Amino acid sequence: MEFKQYTYLILHIITVLGPLSRSFEPKIQYYKKWKNISISILITAIFFILKDIYFTKWGIWTFNEKYVTGYKLFNLPIEEILFFFTVPFACVFIYEVVALFLKQKLTPKIESYIQHIGMVIMLIFCIIGWGKTYTFFYAFSAFLFLLIQTYWVRPKYLTTFYVSFLFHLIPFFIINGILTALPVVIYNNEENLNVRLFTIPIEDTIYSFLLLGINITIYQFLSNYKKSITP
Repeated sequence: MEFKQYTYLILHIITVLGPLSRSFEPKIQYYKKWKNISISILITAIFFILKDIYFTKWGIWTFNEKYVTGYKLFNLPIEEILFFFTVPFACVFIYEVVALFLKQKLTPKIESYIQHIGMVIMLIFCIIGWGKTYTFFYAFSAFLFLLIQTYWVRPKYLTTFYVSFLFHLIPFFIINGILTALPVVIYNNEENLNVRLFTIPIEDTIYSFLLLGINITIYQFLSNYKKSITP
């Protein structure tokens, strides 16, 4: 096996290295939250892995055999399965650090404006991405997510979430930039808008928003529930 076949796997190691090394710092104590994080990651991963299985089967994207080890699960490279565990683990860490240091919050009115603007943007993506599976599926999923958050969940952590999302874009562009530049993941441009942010399909930002958003929503629900039953 050639060294470059470990590329995707090495990117996973790099992704979790920072959060793992800082998990036991007294101020952060990320390790104490691993149980709730693990549950939220597992639940979210089921949805994304099922989607990945079908997207790969339908040719929405494929994987470059030069940069994966060749081990598969559900006909997906094992590295792709790991993606839905390592990336959320790192993203929730960013969220927790932001929550620790962020002192000012947006007003509920401004948060509501942001949510509604997000829904409008997702609907625009749905319209222009009609007939393109990758674009429409994630734009519509993100629209539903924002709709449920705004009118049902009504979370009090939206400012923290959006700031975390902005910070997460830094490693997102680095790691995803490598994945799409080599490329490790090969996209079928017939199924997306073929609009790139550097080498990254613009839909990947929606994909990442949804992955982070669902994980944080479940994680916060579990954390709040634990607080409510703790004497």
